[in-house]
Amino acid sequence: MGLIAVGRGPGTFTGLRVGIATARGLSLSLGIPVRGVCTLDALARGIAERADGAAALAVIDGFRGEVFAALYGPGGERLWEPFVSRPAGLVERLAELPEPPLAAGSGAVRFRQELSRGAVRIADDADPVHRVSARHLCAAAAAGEGGAPEPIYLRPPDAERWRERDSSHRDE
Repeated sequence: MGLIAVGRGPGTFTGLRVGIATARGLSLSLGIPVRGVCTLDALARGIAERADGAAALAVIDGFRGEVFAALYGPGGERLWEPFVSRPAGLVERLAELPEPPLAAGSGAVRFRQELSRGAVRIADDADPVHRVSARHLCAAAAAGEGGAPEPIYLRPPDAERWRERDSSHRDE
């Protein structure tokens, strides 16, 4: 083994921290480099294998009624940077596209009904294309994609939101 690949997110705060800390620990103890890869990039690699020349839309369930998403061209180039949105906001962005992309991921499955109103094709729920594949994560890292194993957060952690909520209640 000559390289450790780790998903940088977007994803859950604790999950990202645990995964990245583990990868860093293994890197230090084994004396091999670690590279962080955007989880949406890895998911898009799998989607692109089935997209038949269409764009690939990677959509991960962001919880709280939101999705993490990014759009990739037929050659794998990122067309939309990763962002967080409600499904309705994603549908609005999709309406601007000239052709429907192939969408996959846990967010595409969870919000199939909402996203199907937009210009998008979604793989069957049981299709393995909806899961982030270690093979695609490792291939991206080996190709030099990604970078430092730093988490990608697209919104503040819950703890900050709770602190803000609690401080606003104290002012009442």
